[in-house]
Amino acid sequence: MLKIRFKRCGRKKQPLYRIVVMNDKTKRDGKVIEDLGFYNPLNKTFQINRERIVIRLDNGAQPTEVLKNLLRRSSLF
Repeated sequence: MLKIRFKRCGRKKQPLYRIVVMNDKTKRDGKVIEDLGFYNPLNKTFQINRERIVIRLDNGAQPTEVLKNLLRRSSLF
């Protein structure tokens, strides 16, 4: 099963998360199938590729709970 979830990047105490599509068995920082955007929790900014997220959701990928809330804020979910 494919999941749309966060992959942590950035430095210590300065997180930056990439929004990615991964297999649900893969580790958090493991192999990525597709990169869909990013989220910066320090200043609450995010950028997403709406077209690709809609395509992935239609094909059966499941977003995590935190990502569902982020997609609701962007009026996508």
